[in-house]
Amino acid sequence: MSRLVDTAAAALGTGVKPATMRKWLQRGKLTKHGHDYYGRAIVDLDEIRAIQRTKDAA
Repeated sequence: MSRLVDTAAAALGTGVKPATMRKWLQRGKLTKHGHDYYGRAIVDLDEIRAIQRTKDAA
């Protein structure tokens, strides 16, 4: 089950900076699921954690 949140909430939940998430979005590593009222991207927490696990394994 995906947990969709804005980048600010994702930063609090994962420790990944919003700027890093924006880079991942631009590079196609992270999927944007829309945006909130303030223009922040909506992202999936599970997808961010999967990227973190991949980076930790490398």
